[in-house]
Amino acid sequence: MIDMSAENEYDVIVVGAGHAGCEAALAAARMGCHTLLLTINLDTVAWMPCNPAIGGLAKGTLVREIDALGGEMAKVTDRSYLQIRTLNRSKGPAVQALRAQSDKKRYSQLMREVLENQPGLKLKQAMVEQIILEGQRVVGLVTNFGMTYRAKALVLTTGTFLQGKIFVGQTAFSAGRSGEFSAESLSMNLRELGVKTHRLKTGTSPRIDRRSIDFSVLEPQPGETPVRFFSFEPPESVLPQYDCWITQTNPETHRVITDNIRLSPMYSGLIDGVGPRYCPSIEDKVVRFADRDQHPVFLEPEGLNSNEIYVQGMSTCLPEPVQLAMLRTMKGLERVEIIRPAYAVEYDAIPATQLHPWLELKSLPGLFTAGQINGTSGYEEAAAQGLVAGINAARQAMGKDPYVFPRSESYIGTLIDDLVTKDISDPYRMLTSRSEYRLVLRHDNADLRLTALGYELGLVTESRYQAFQNKRALIAAELARLQDTRVNARVLNDTLGSVTGQTVQVGSLTLMETLRRPEVNYGLLQRFFPPAETLSEEIAEQVEIQVKYEGYIKRQQVQLERTRRMEQMPIPADLDFYAIQALSRESQDKWSQVRPTSLGQAARVGGVTPADVSVLMVHLEARRRQKNSVLV
Repeated sequence: MIDMSAENEYDVIVVGAGHAGCEAALAAARMGCHTLLLTINLDTVAWMPCNPAIGGLAKGTLVREIDALGGEMAKVTDRSYLQIRTLNRSKGPAVQALRAQSDKKRYSQLMREVLENQPGLKLKQAMVEQIILEGQRVVGLVTNFGMTYRAKALVLTTGTFLQGKIFVGQTAFSAGRSGEFSAESLSMNLRELGVKTHRLKTGTSPRIDRRSIDFSVLEPQPGETPVRFFSFEPPESVLPQYDCWITQTNPETHRVITDNIRLSPMYSGLIDGVGPRYCPSIEDKVVRFADRDQHPVFLEPEGLNSNEIYVQGMSTCLPEPVQLAMLRTMKGLERVEIIRPAYAVEYDAIPATQLHPWLELKSLPGLFTAGQINGTSGYEEAAAQGLVAGINAARQAMGKDPYVFPRSESYIGTLIDDLVTKDISDPYRMLTSRSEYRLVLRHDNADLRLTALGYELGLVTESRYQAFQNKRALIAAELARLQDTRVNARVLNDTLGSVTGQTVQVGSLTLMETLRRPEVNYGLLQRFFPPAETLSEEIAEQVEIQVKYEGYIKRQQVQLERTRRMEQMPIPADLDFYAIQALSRESQDKWSQVRPTSLGQAARVGGVTPADVSVLMVHLEARRRQKNSVLV
């Protein structure tokens, strides 16, 4: 027997090389852990089986937070985009975000290059079939070819591969993605270990041939210039941008769908899994919004050197002949050809209430999970969880306490807190409305919020940190200058007033007071009252936002402080909620299942009442006082 035990021992092993797995493996390796990344197919690292797009509302904020913490998604997006646009540019900064259409193959290729060149990280192709325990602790795994690998911490990022099943009309077959094997044994092994699973469903849209589209009748959707990048360390070169196009469904499209709705596996009963609420199939749109006679459809390129166009907004699992018929009812697509039909995939996921807030399974120490296995949808949500799981797997391997991301400090924290505290039955998607602190957790200030933390965790380089400190100092200096510089009203009226048409009636104003006026922007102020050194567009934007929204931000900061006080009231791990007789039975059951770690988290568990939260707070305070009196 060949003994390879020493060679196959790692600090951290990550299973799956999708967006969650890539960030998890990179984080662990960059923190100094000997890391192994295992995946079923090394040719599809960081693959985009749905639309090859990164960012969007709320999702773009996640990408920027990943970047601020030292992750990779933003950098790879900035080097592989076909188009970048700012969404909601006409609205306030709390709901603005970048979205990029990426070159699918280029994105995958670049991410694999990053992985292969990361010190301390190995990549191997294998299918994992079994998890190894010692007692209740996870210590390794076994592959389908009989290889055993051991680790101090294991991260599962299996995407849609756990007993994945694909549907096109009434045709169904086992696959994690179209053309790739599903992982059958690992899912069963998790259930044998006591992990609860449920079935979820997601879907894709058809890919059509660029050469069969009549673009002359379609509305183009160009990129934005100048280009704004996702990463706070932008690339050296700017790529050319390419158009997307807009068409729409019509009553004839809807007739084709309703006439054939019985052939959809969602409506015929073949699919049991719950689909994403905020990304419904075209069948669902037509049925649920029967009063609408059209829905927007976006034609988006998949790659610079590819004829495949993704039909965004037409996710479906109807038979391919029906897909072709409904596409050909739309403007510009009358002679369209399908290259790849749309499909739905049903797969096993785990209710994330089984996880600690640092994404480790409560019942299986040493086992972390991230991405779609936790019941989320989207590349960005997966990457964010992967980063957190990788950080905490590495910290565990190094003998350090886990790091919990508070929901009050990031969208990443909001995402994970929602997952581990709420009963979520459909694939979770990050939305700006999910964050009660979105005014301070903005797309533009992610680096100011999180770069210092990334540096502390060991993910942000020294040069990046120094650049961040310089940026923060420049912002502070300019805010101080605006506050300290007072200008006579006559001067303001002669300069700014000649442009804005508005005059100042008081004797004088500080430049900060002047900038708060709705008709004045920082560019105008900089033109007439410039600082000693011209500020970059990024810093100027940050100065203007902080001044214009100061009152709103201060009010939200007060709310944040109240929340932090609740988060700082810990709940002992051994607390018996059933022993607190004043609690309702529902709250006792919910809290016993979720095991919240703080009063703040307990208050957010679905199904509990404010009255029970108050009872719990009184009990915790009494317990704290009793403990302190014993110590005295």
